Amino acid sequence: MIEVHERVFVGNVQCCTPAVGGKAYVHACKNPCHADAVGYTGNLDPRHANYLVLRRGEHLYLNMIDPPVPLFKPESFQAFRDFAAERWNAGRGLVIHCNQGESRAPSLALLFLAKDLGILPDDSFEAARNAFTPLYPRYNPGRGIVTFLTSSWASL
Repeated sequence: MIEVHERVFVGNVQCCTPAVGGKAYVHACKNPCHADAVGYTGNLDPRHANYLVLRRGEHLYLNMIDPPVPLFKPESFQAFRDFAAERWNAGRGLVIHCNQGESRAPSLALLFLAKDLGILPDDSFEAARNAFTPLYPRYNPGRGIVTFLTSSWASL
């Protein structure tokens, strides 16, 4: 787990733990976190109330995978931003993780730092990415999330 900004941490699946130490957790992975929290195996019915997001206390579980063709939904990113801003304003640290800690989690951290905290440039995903990479050298976003964030940046 790496602190990319004061109280904002990015990590991998090893961060999928109970909330500890004044932190809130964003689990940006379908498996194992979202599936375990919601209680399903395989694929969840898209009509399920928690298909995209489940919030439980200091945890936000996002049903996210990172395929080459983007399947991301803006609602997932808005739920993340709402949760992150609320917990940040309450003085909590944010642990944002995905399976490998290379694509989804750092992309969410980048989004939060640019759009909500104003730490990174907000004029484009590319500008934010260029400023974020020195903070998190492991950043290796998948083609799908790059495509989604590039095309959706202004509306997120």
